[in-house]
Formats: sequence, structure tokens, C-alpha cells
Amino acid sequence: MRKFLLLLLSLTAFIGQSDAQVVGLKSNLLYSATASPNLGVEIGMGPQTTLDISAGFNPFKFSHNRQWRHWLVQPEFRWWTCERFGGHFLAGHLIGGGFNVGNVSFFPFSMWDALENNRLKGHAFGGGIGYGYAWMIGKRWNLEAEIGVGYVHAWYDQYEYQDGGAKIASDLNKNYWGITKLSISFVYLF
Repeated sequence: MRKFLLLLLSLTAFIGQSDAQVVGLKSNLLYSATASPNLGVEIGMGPQTTLDISAGFNPFKFSHNRQWRHWLVQPEFRWWTCERFGGHFLAGHLIGGGFNVGNVSFFPFSMWDALENNRLKGHAFGGGIGYGYAWMIGKRWNLEAEIGVGYVHAWYDQYEYQDGGAKIASDLNKNYWGITKLSISFVYLF
């Protein structure tokens, strides 16, 4: 996955006009609220288009052997209605990652019922469409909000909830239709 990300970033260096290239560095505050460090880079490709690549992870284990460990990469192509980095935009995104989640009494959008007494370990991939808006709050600062909907397919194994717990089931699959992106981000433009 790292090689794919580096290839995608290097290809974007040749797209668009070099004298008009603008880059934004961002962090999703909602994602950070889940104790998941994250960082995104948005690269101007044309007068009304950008490529946003966001990534995040959570390596932590919480009290009572709860864990929400995961990594996530989400590339997104954006079309801005006026000019890039300001106002309304429409987007198409992909999403991919891995997870090791367990002993959690809730999970957003009721994706899995078995998480309170089990641990699920696997990978997911999907995509969707989104709508967002960016407010210019300073010369180099933006506040951005976005919501995206789409599809995600997950394949995973189920274990007893503690680390090293016995495998209960393998080669399980789950399909999800719903919210695939929700963000409120601070963006620094340079």
C-alpha cells in the first residue's frame, strides 16, 4: 500500500501547471476525536480540481482490553464549483485499510453486532461520493467540512476478544452501504 501511495503522489507532480501548484496540509478533527492521529495532503491539479490523500491510524489499546486499532488510506478526487480550496466541492473517493477491533460496546452506524464480546481482524476496501465546503478563515488557513456516502467490503477473522484469543471463525465477509467519510478539517495552504 505504501508503494501505491508513493506512486500516486509522484504522478500528481506532473499534473497541472507547476506555477499554479498549491498544496494543503490537513487534519480531520472528527477522526482525531477517536484517538486516531491523521494527516492529509491536498494537491492542486487544475483551476477547479484537486487530489486529496488522507491517512490515519490508531495503534492504541484502551482500558478493559478494548481496542480500536486500525490504519486507513483515503484518496479523493475533488471538483470545486468556483476555484480550488474555496467554497463547494463534489468528490469521488476510495477507502482502504486494516483493522483489529474488539471488546467495544458500540460501533458507528451498527456495522458489526459481535464486537462487544469478540475481536475482529481483517481488511476493508471501498469507495464513494462526497460533498463538502471549505471556508477561508485566513490567508493560509481553511476550515473544511465534508460528508461522503458509498460502499465498503470487509473480509476478516473473528477471535475471542483478548489478544491471543482463540479463532472463532475465519474468512468472514461484510458489505456496508452508508457514510464512508465524515470530516471537519483544518487546512494549512502553502
